[in-house]
Amino acid sequence: MQNSIRSRADLDWVGTHCDHVLTLFSGGLDSSYVLHALAGQRCKVTALTIDLGDGVNVPDLQQIASHFGAELRVIDGCQRFAEEAVLPAVRAQARYMGMYPISSSLSRPVIAQYAVQLAHELGCDAIVHTANQSQNSLRRLNGALAQLGYTGHYGTPYEYTAISREEKIEALRAEGLTRFQARGISGDANLWCREFESGSLDNPEAFWVPETLFEWTRPRSQLPDTEITLHFAAGRPIAVDDFALPLTELIAALNERVGSFGVGRYSGLEHLAGGEKVLEVREAPAATLLMDAYRHLETATIDAETLREKQAMEQLWVREALEGRWFGGLRAACEAFIQATTRTVSGTVGYRLRAGAADVCSIRANSPRYLTDRDGWEKQAARHSASRGLAELMQSHREAA
Repeated sequence: MQNSIRSRADLDWVGTHCDHVLTLFSGGLDSSYVLHALAGQRCKVTALTIDLGDGVNVPDLQQIASHFGAELRVIDGCQRFAEEAVLPAVRAQARYMGMYPISSSLSRPVIAQYAVQLAHELGCDAIVHTANQSQNSLRRLNGALAQLGYTGHYGTPYEYTAISREEKIEALRAEGLTRFQARGISGDANLWCREFESGSLDNPEAFWVPETLFEWTRPRSQLPDTEITLHFAAGRPIAVDDFALPLTELIAALNERVGSFGVGRYSGLEHLAGGEKVLEVREAPAATLLMDAYRHLETATIDAETLREKQAMEQLWVREALEGRWFGGLRAACEAFIQATTRTVSGTVGYRLRAGAADVCSIRANSPRYLTDRDGWEKQAARHSASRGLAELMQSHREAA
């Protein structure tokens, strides 16, 4: 057998031939079924949960893991995710096809890093995840695990083996777990974005999004219009209004405050590896405002030609992240270019928040290239041009003489 885990048969082989298997565990149906499939095999099983900011119900996870004889490990990955994935994404204007903020493309490499690190610490000879053919996480997780140099077995049994949700539910019910339900909308969430797919979102030609899905942008009672100011220093968001905040807290505060005005909802199609398209719905209020503010501030401080080249680098950066090449050389090269442009991106951007919108009301750069007195600048430019024209005329007369 090669290192790839691609089918239920591969998973069974791993369970009987490996000493210690690490599974990525969310507590959902797919990852719980993997624990069921490995239960009773000769291998030891560790179920790894990475908290990236959406909160983790440890008692529920512990109950499921213990039920199948697995050891649960929960790791807080919020700080690494914010610093190593979200912050670069803000600077790279990381939107899918320019439409909506990317999310799982950012989280999967971080999850893979923790998985490889723990697998090495525990001596695990296999890492199992649960992405399937219709999830782009398949190539992102496999790509990250390969690029990180993990030499054990890795992959998902759902790549080549399609097991229906009903079959998984019945298998777990037979084991005494009755919490799982028939197929509905599935989701993935972190501190940056909450995204949803499947169920009533399967058909892009006619889809319905229940309001109960949304947490950050859920309708509130009528809120009065208000103003908010984002502060940046050398390309890093550092404060909201006059309150300095760590990056994770700043993102959380924006999700709550900006989301309360209904700002930050998206729907769009994303391509699969074979070229097919699937619909995704997401909410990302903090991402909406941070990337918009960053673009305004870098436009205020960076020359036009560099900005044009940066836009091309952004598209490459996003493509490499989307296609599962986060740790590849091309994304690293794009990242280096983008990082080099952050030095002057310092200042503030103000918004007026109203129902369903955030309107820019001020851009204040520490080292601005914009004009604040256009009439005065035109007079000065005219005097300069006239002086230069006179000097050129006198020079031509001297040359003619």
